Amino acid sequence: MKKVALITGASGALGHAIALRLAQDGYDLALHYRSGEEEAQHLAADLQRQGIRALPVQADICLQEEVDKMIEVVEQELGPLSVVVNNAGLVRDRTIAKLTDEDWDIVLDTNLRGAFHVCKAAVQRMRPRKSGRIVNISSIVGAMGNYGQINYAASKAGLIGLTKSLAKEVARDQVTVNAVCPGFMDTPMVRGVPEAVQEKLVAQIPLGRFGEPSAVGEAVAYLAGPGGDWVTGQVLHVNGGMYM
Repeated sequence: MKKVALITGASGALGHAIALRLAQDGYDLALHYRSGEEEAQHLAADLQRQGIRALPVQADICLQEEVDKMIEVVEQELGPLSVVVNNAGLVRDRTIAKLTDEDWDIVLDTNLRGAFHVCKAAVQRMRPRKSGRIVNISSIVGAMGNYGQINYAASKAGLIGLTKSLAKEVARDQVTVNAVCPGFMDTPMVRGVPEAVQEKLVAQIPLGRFGEPSAVGEAVAYLAGPGGDWVTGQVLHVNGGMYM
């Protein structure tokens, strides 16, 4: 039986790259989305043409009951979960003077509470099997902060703390929990900011260029694969040398 991986936020650029990389390692894939149904369906179709079982699944990860149902459906359709990648996230960037409670809540709920819900549901199934890998996608912003992103930074820093603490809880059951912190990647989100801002961002990167989303896929594949067997509670920075 093939191993099964669930990727949240699979309709986005990083989720897409992670899915393609895990497909190379032969995983069957559950592709979570909240509102990006068209993108998730297209990705699933592409993978299915390659002989990969790919299942688009919709859920609001801010709600534990929807997450529980999603994982139940995934295991019924594809089989026991081997890997979970918490990649879903969003931004609502404003300086603190303009940041509203709603801006704070929606970012923390999606980026941190959502990951907590997915982790909780996943470990309940992984622990009795004495096997499982969880990879949480944090951010360079969670490690070093960024102007106008206190809500996003708080959510991603919180995800690092969640990762390290959960790793200690489930290690005895042979479940590993790690985080990947991407830097500024060549995604539509980054390319959508003004060119002058892009130039300032690149100037901060020692390697002198934005990262390719595939680099994040490679990091996830390492932590999910044989090489990550004795790695847990760690944060893997993929950022061109910005934060060492």
